[in-house]
Amino acid sequence: MMKLCFSTIGCPDWRFADIVSAAKDLGYSAIEIRGIEGEIYAPAIKELTDDFPRTKELLDRTGIKIAMLTSGAALADHSVKGKSVDEAKAYIDLAAKVGAEFVRVMSTDKPYFDGGDIELCKKQFEEVVKYADGSGVTPLMETNGLFIDTALLSRFLDEVGGCGGALWDVHHPYRFNDESVDTTIANLGSKIKYVHLKDSVIEKGKVSYRMMGYGDVPVKEAVAALRYNEYPGYYTLEWVKRWNKELEDAGIVFAHYAYFMKKQSHV
Repeated sequence: MMKLCFSTIGCPDWRFADIVSAAKDLGYSAIEIRGIEGEIYAPAIKELTDDFPRTKELLDRTGIKIAMLTSGAALADHSVKGKSVDEAKAYIDLAAKVGAEFVRVMSTDKPYFDGGDIELCKKQFEEVVKYADGSGVTPLMETNGLFIDTALLSRFLDEVGGCGGALWDVHHPYRFNDESVDTTIANLGSKIKYVHLKDSVIEKGKVSYRMMGYGDVPVKEAVAALRYNEYPGYYTLEWVKRWNKELEDAGIVFAHYAYFMKKQSHV
């Protein structure tokens, strides 16, 4: 059975209790934290800090897990050098407290290649990975920015070593590097610890996001390949409504994603 998850980036106006309730009702296993209501920085979210005992009761009662805390740390960006490492460490500390297995970091904050210093990224990710060692939390580098080239990410992870892994955002290497699913799987293999799914088309030269199955991103192929390779992790919908208010509402999109993914599990 596939473990379904959605990122709270898709429901920026929902209260925490409503997020958990929706996940439970729609058959999801977990949620990923990328902001709650007006607060994007997870270590400042009251449900994960001061009010966490109440949150834990809710999670235990519903069986919903927190899969990942999604930081904004951009480790290849000199303008936030040091600050991004501090953010990643704060997220690791919080993840250990709330029982989240993963923390997301990035090379840069753009989905496409936009420069960035890979040596700085390596140095800072090494520091983050070392900090996470023994915490039960795995830092994941996303396939965006520098790492839409997943062969580069594979070499990078080999060089860093330690407990780090890859977050495969299926959209970005395909959309911005014309990389096939087979190529990504061959490059990253078991380094893939977590997966983001979203769909889109290109309209007038720009990315336009679509509900799952209504774009041309090879989502079905990616899911089939992951299942064939016995990927054990979460299949997480990242619906970026926090950054694009014109996208369809979360209630519709989350329900559709659950339906779409359950169909894939029977293919």
